Amino acid sequence: MSGGTALMLMMKAGVLKPTRLVSLRRLGLDKIELGAKGELRIGAMTTLRALEKSPHLKAWPAIGRTLRTLSNVRVRNVATVGGALAHGEPHMDLPPLFSALGATVTIASAGGERTASVESLYAGYLETTLKPGELITQVQVPAMGSRKAAYLKCTTRSADDWPAIGVAVVLDGDKPTIVVSAATDRPTRIASVEAADSLKIEGDLHGSAAYKKQLVRVYVKRAIDEARNAQR
Repeated sequence: MSGGTALMLMMKAGVLKPTRLVSLRRLGLDKIELGAKGELRIGAMTTLRALEKSPHLKAWPAIGRTLRTLSNVRVRNVATVGGALAHGEPHMDLPPLFSALGATVTIASAGGERTASVESLYAGYLETTLKPGELITQVQVPAMGSRKAAYLKCTTRSADDWPAIGVAVVLDGDKPTIVVSAATDRPTRIASVEAADSLKIEGDLHGSAAYKKQLVRVYVKRAIDEARNAQR
């Protein structure tokens, strides 16, 4: 159990009925620091609010902007970065942005450690590639360099509700990396605006598949424009 925000909702809904819960709070995984190559290193137990307020985010402004609209302050005070990635919920905001930024995670188990890209963590709706007994201990976000990034989402109900779609864009020169979420069952990379038409869109309470497909077309273009105009 990390922050427990998603876990408690699943327990209340009867989706998950654990016989035992083990808190991860005393493992010391809540540090935020810069690595030797200028990468951002985020401990998995870092709360979303602590990351949002960290002075280290100066070089990654897109992460700060994303966090300020992620749910509400009460949730961000408790929810953790590792939990947000490990949950496998496709409506989360950080997985598509971290995927587009080329972030990786360190995963620990009794057998040792391994490294995986954030993008490779997801197998489907609420499904991840984490194995039993594995824990995310740290997230590493590469230095931005000359890249620019943006994340946009559309919420069709309250502003802090799950988004109908989320779009993360990272520009390296004129070359865009585009990752779409919420409209799909996992963060999904597309090559261009035109490729959005080939996405398998999932309709839900936040919008029909047809409505979300139109949102993707609009928001991919908007996110590219926002990334182009973003300050490094």
